[in-house]
Amino acid sequence: MSESATRLSVFKTYKLYVGGKFPRSESGRVYEVTDSKGKWLANVPLSSRKDARDAVVAARKAFGGWAGATAYNRGQVLYRVAEMLEGRRDQFVREVAESEGLSKSKAAAVVDAAIDRWVWYAGWTDKIAQVVGGANPVAGPYFNLSTPEPTGVVTVVAPQDSSFLGLISVIAPVIATGNTAVVIASEKSPLPALSLGEVLATSDLPGGVVNILSGKASEMGPHLAAHQDVNAIDLTGATEGDLARDLEIAAADNLKRVLRPHAEDFAESPGTHRMTAFLETKTVWHPTGSLGASGSSY
Repeated sequence: MSESATRLSVFKTYKLYVGGKFPRSESGRVYEVTDSKGKWLANVPLSSRKDARDAVVAARKAFGGWAGATAYNRGQVLYRVAEMLEGRRDQFVREVAESEGLSKSKAAAVVDAAIDRWVWYAGWTDKIAQVVGGANPVAGPYFNLSTPEPTGVVTVVAPQDSSFLGLISVIAPVIATGNTAVVIASEKSPLPALSLGEVLATSDLPGGVVNILSGKASEMGPHLAAHQDVNAIDLTGATEGDLARDLEIAAADNLKRVLRPHAEDFAESPGTHRMTAFLETKTVWHPTGSLGASGSSY
């Protein structure tokens, strides 16, 4: 190559992340993603309802193993993801800066906060049970113990205007507590979410625990909300028109847990509400004294 030759850039092909693999949309559709000034950044897959169904199948298949893993193991896996995020920090700084129209220094602060947030949730995996579970006083010769269990497959509509910190803040608590997730990325700023899929694929997180779709929440959302094998839905990013209301109505068909959207500053301390939103409580009764050694639960 001569010194005067100009090197051509290698443009990145963004794909979905479903079941630990990177498919294009089965429809073959794509849409353009631009920066805050309207400059073209990439073509990304426009997911279809078939892609959403495939993501639910992958999430359900992964649920048993992930929910059955020890809380300590889940914490270690999540911490490994944070290590991988740290190693690709510069890439995410660039993508967040372009997606959200931030300066490099402000984008770096957002990415650092997102990685720290992921570590924070990783630390909660083996502690949340101590906060929301415990022994209950009863009037009788019994032990009565309550323990939290994951709800199941959770659809997450990611925030539209916080393409990375908000994204991490809604995904990490879902999987930290043993659920699996089908994530609809921000329609206008999906690149950090799709790159997160690449990080998850190269970490120790089992395929299917997190599945990431790009496209229109208004197209995929109603199908996922009504899906009989989806157990809960986070409507944080469902801010377009009456979308949140419509999705909540669709979710009522099989009594899903619903986390409604509300004004939220993702830079603030998150608390535990996003973890407890997708936990069920199992109560175990065990007789004491002369009643025998057998117990029962409900």
